[in-house]
Amino acid sequence: MGPPGAGKGTQAKILAEKYSLIHLSTGDILRAEIRKKTDRGLEAQSYMDAGNLVPDKVLLSMMESTLTELQNSGIILDGFPRTIPQAEGLNNIFLKLNSKINHVLNIHVEESKLIKRLIERAQNSGRKDDTEEVIIKRQKVYTKLTAPLIDFYKNEITQIDGDGTIEQVTQRILEYIQ
Repeated sequence: MGPPGAGKGTQAKILAEKYSLIHLSTGDILRAEIRKKTDRGLEAQSYMDAGNLVPDKVLLSMMESTLTELQNSGIILDGFPRTIPQAEGLNNIFLKLNSKINHVLNIHVEESKLIKRLIERAQNSGRKDDTEEVIIKRQKVYTKLTAPLIDFYKNEITQIDGDGTIEQVTQRILEYIQ
């Protein structure tokens, strides 16, 4: 977990490779369902085309299907859950599958550093959606919807300092999970 720009995706990919885990990104799952033209994918596409968030019910249905297919595989979740209802739904899915979450990591970076990091990323990658105005709005959405997950997972969560190089953050995570 962590706000946009904290390095969740980068660290998830590194950990997935190091521990032979399947890296599950909600965006990847959504795109795969849309590409396969499944009912869930088409429903999600209709929300996305209208500029709306895909409802928790649809995301949870996709996640349950994916996790059931991968039931005996090690996975790392990236970008899911993002809300309390998604976290509650994920817990129910894991209960059905007789599985559990081993680690909940929250990569924390001071907001001003995140904004600077994302603006630099936009300049280097040419991402037009990473304007300062959009970045600040995404941070506010994160704070409103996702930050409450820190309290939801309070007994399981480990705070990871996300300031520094990719390698430094990876090392902090590895020190915790090994």
